[in-house]
Amino acid sequence: MPREIITLQLGQCGNQIGMEFWKQLCAEHGISPDGILEEYATEGTDRKDVFFYQADDEHYIPRSVLLDLEPRVINSIVSSQYKNLFNPENIYMSKHGGGAGNIWASGYDQGEHHYEEVFDIIDREADGSDSLEGFLVCHSIAGGTGSGMGSYMLERLNDRFPKKLIQTYSVFPNQDEISDVVVQPYNSLLTLKRLTQNADCVVVLDNTALHRIAAERLHMEKPSFSQINQLVSIVMSSSTTTLRYPGYMNNDLIGLIASLIPTPRLHFLMTGYTPLTTDSQVANVRKTTVLDVMRRLLQPKNMMVSTPVSRHANHCYISILNIIQGEVDPTQVHKSLQRIRERKLAQFIPWGPASIQVALSRKSPYIQSAHRVSGLMMANHTSIASLFERTIKSYDKLRKREAFMDMFKKERIFKDNLDEFDDSREVLQQLIDEYHAATKPDYISWGTQQAVAAAEKS
Repeated sequence: MPREIITLQLGQCGNQIGMEFWKQLCAEHGISPDGILEEYATEGTDRKDVFFYQADDEHYIPRSVLLDLEPRVINSIVSSQYKNLFNPENIYMSKHGGGAGNIWASGYDQGEHHYEEVFDIIDREADGSDSLEGFLVCHSIAGGTGSGMGSYMLERLNDRFPKKLIQTYSVFPNQDEISDVVVQPYNSLLTLKRLTQNADCVVVLDNTALHRIAAERLHMEKPSFSQINQLVSIVMSSSTTTLRYPGYMNNDLIGLIASLIPTPRLHFLMTGYTPLTTDSQVANVRKTTVLDVMRRLLQPKNMMVSTPVSRHANHCYISILNIIQGEVDPTQVHKSLQRIRERKLAQFIPWGPASIQVALSRKSPYIQSAHRVSGLMMANHTSIASLFERTIKSYDKLRKREAFMDMFKKERIFKDNLDEFDDSREVLQQLIDEYHAATKPDYISWGTQQAVAAAEKS
């Protein structure tokens, strides 16, 4: 029985990465831009119905809802060659089309305003599924719609579907460039509170690291958005391959998430992918064995998050899942894991088992790849806390000067007071403290100690 997943794409960034994801899925399943199954796509071993459903005339429609407060990106999707792929009823744009002006509070407020109409669409999609497993949310945390409206939708999804999983692909802003969104630290902080409290799993897509990988590994001088989004779509499609090409293990979302997230709040995952190539680099093919792929995945330079994953710091892996695609002999996997353990290539938590889990997955027969084996690592690593520390640091700088606050005070949520900011900062600080506590052997009793300390204070 398929466990269906509904995708929500929010804002400019969410719709752009979502679109690349659907292009990739169509290519992997042999579905044309119009949703019609290609003649060569005769192998029926994949599960298309996790992400698609069939219309009466047999063509495939994505289980996807496209939301934005300004029309530009969605219009470009509707006028592209994929215009007939999506269900037009699932595309929702705000009537006045003015956007959220990169202000979280505006996006959040408009989310509340459009809530009924958006949830009519989501409810209809959910009712059309036999056995809905959860939601994938694509958005960025720094703008207005993806962060503000995204935050509101996360809270509501949690209320409306308390037993369904929510996994997000959240794009973090590029720290190396000066952003044109001056209130980026405010937006990020407020969104991170919701991601901590309302999501079951957050796959962190860090623009800083993606630009670095494009420049250093793929030798692109100035990578364009579409090239970066292509990298993101590879990660997104690889992380869902075991759902779409099911094997004996990890063939549903809960199986993937449960192995990676031992405690509920530490659910921010970083990813790594190898071998990375662009179309122009097919000549640059090397031999790929399972050990090569697994060893490369542990190298910090292949990580798609710009945190110092050095082997000497006291940060460590909580858990690792490697999804290996291609022609693989399971005995090679066992040998590779032994070699990694012997050489201590990865530093693990002191309070639990050192777990590298491996899921083997088939590759799409319809996409020609120059490499025999490729791998995606999804890792729960405590150094992700440095990303949040960076957010708090830039937030504190702005907050100290009360900069740009009037933009937020206009909206209803901040009309009376700014408690929401202080509350979000506190939630994020607690998350950072918990990641640091997870590197120590007494983490198991950390929660009780915190509760006792809080009780004594009050």
